[in-house]
Amino acid sequence: MRIRATAVFERVVYNCFVSDPGRPEHPVLEMDALLREGDADGPVLLPVPQFMALVGGPEVAEPILRRLSSQGRVVRHQDVAHLSFPTWQLVDD
Repeated sequence: MRIRATAVFERVVYNCFVSDPGRPEHPVLEMDALLREGDADGPVLLPVPQFMALVGGPEVAEPILRRLSSQGRVVRHQDVAHLSFPTWQLVDD
């Protein structure tokens, strides 16, 4: 699944959409957002409730989130569970 982030602030994705729904068990985050200093210093975080909505609801998301959690990809930030995208790179168009 490819998720395109269009708004990121202090590492948290605030707006995004699915650009390719295939393989939701392997989410890839693409940035199409203006990033200012501090917006991507470290792992970029997608709130778990937002991820659940993107993949089709809790029934679809729960097994995926269990597997991602066992890999250390689900973290808490400001008392909310987030899916962590720990590595990323800039790509020129």
